[in-house]
Amino acid sequence: MDFEIPDDIQRKLDELDAFIEAEIKPLELQDDNARFFDHRREWARTDFENDGQPRPEWEALLAEMRQRADAAGHLRYGLPEDMGGQGGTNLAMAMIREHLAAKGLGLHNDLQNESSIVGNFPFAIMMKRFGTDEQKAFFLEGALTGKLRVGFGLTEPNHGSDATWLETTAIREGDEWVINGAKRFNSGLHSATHDMIFARTSGDPGQANGITCFLVPVETPGFKVEFMWWTFNMPSDHPEVSLTDVRVPDATIFGEEGRGLALAQTFVHENRIRQAASGVGAAQFCIDESVKYARERIVFGKPLWLNQAIQFPLAELQTECEMVRNLVYKTAWQLDREHHMDVTDKVSMCNYRANRLVCNAADQAIQVHGGIGYTRHMPFEHIYRHHRRYRITEGSEEIQIRRVAGIMFGREAKR
Repeated sequence: MDFEIPDDIQRKLDELDAFIEAEIKPLELQDDNARFFDHRREWARTDFENDGQPRPEWEALLAEMRQRADAAGHLRYGLPEDMGGQGGTNLAMAMIREHLAAKGLGLHNDLQNESSIVGNFPFAIMMKRFGTDEQKAFFLEGALTGKLRVGFGLTEPNHGSDATWLETTAIREGDEWVINGAKRFNSGLHSATHDMIFARTSGDPGQANGITCFLVPVETPGFKVEFMWWTFNMPSDHPEVSLTDVRVPDATIFGEEGRGLALAQTFVHENRIRQAASGVGAAQFCIDESVKYARERIVFGKPLWLNQAIQFPLAELQTECEMVRNLVYKTAWQLDREHHMDVTDKVSMCNYRANRLVCNAADQAIQVHGGIGYTRHMPFEHIYRHHRRYRITEGSEEIQIRRVAGIMFGREAKR
């Protein structure tokens, strides 16, 4: 059993560090782009007069970062070679995402937008596995370059974690399907060209089978963005969507009819392990910054770190960080060797524990830094607000604990 970082992954980390210093840091510092990352970040990023959506200047900067990363051969690293990638493994992606998050806030890896010099493309993986030849030809390259953007419409006003009970329906009429329903927190839709709409096409409420995914163009009559939900971490790209007699052809079905939740599982497994790795990296950043501050800060005539009330919580966090990091690495390694559903419980363990860890680490960093830690001049409130969402979205931690227990006691295996 070898716990060393593999040589090829270490070389990639070194390449990324060099690229950040040569290309990304200078871009981050020019033309007052620092406003998107310092104490002004929430205001600079958010167009509060436009329903809290991201400002065009902010998204243009992210697009420029991605274009430079793509030109340098980094953006698509985790994708297969036939998609312009380098076939980066799940283990490599976990190590990279942790490494980048541990650097703190910056254009190289903006956690709030899941935007990074090494991209995470769950939709591209889904399209490669489940798309038709026509869909692949239309969507793949456009989704990678940003020419096409696809939202994710699973959650509904009355249904979140209980996705098998969703109320949006699609009824066949000749060669078309008529979709009616509503979606909530329909992520990415503020600038999307298409939306993945999950709708029940057969079966009864509560059944996993009978739910179908449709790739619906957002300009389709009857498809309407009602408003944007303002969230704990702004800007918002999470609208409420209504679908009223939305007509789409058979060709818009993504994956098998009635098997749409297989796509959703692929989406969350691709995201959860990488979110967990980012959580470990961001937690390590909070711990490291707290240790540094506690060494420098003098209180009552002595360094702050000499107080056990400072030492012990940070030592506990460092211990947990080390444990979760190794679980993430092991699970990512297993994902490279086994079907993702065979390690779904481990993915859930990684995700919910990493999400808790980073929230606790950010909270402790605020406490260690005192009053200044509470200000937006420090990054900890931003880290907390971003990662707090992942204790709810893409499977709340309660749902993920239930998944672990279900496999322990045989329920999930039987299903």
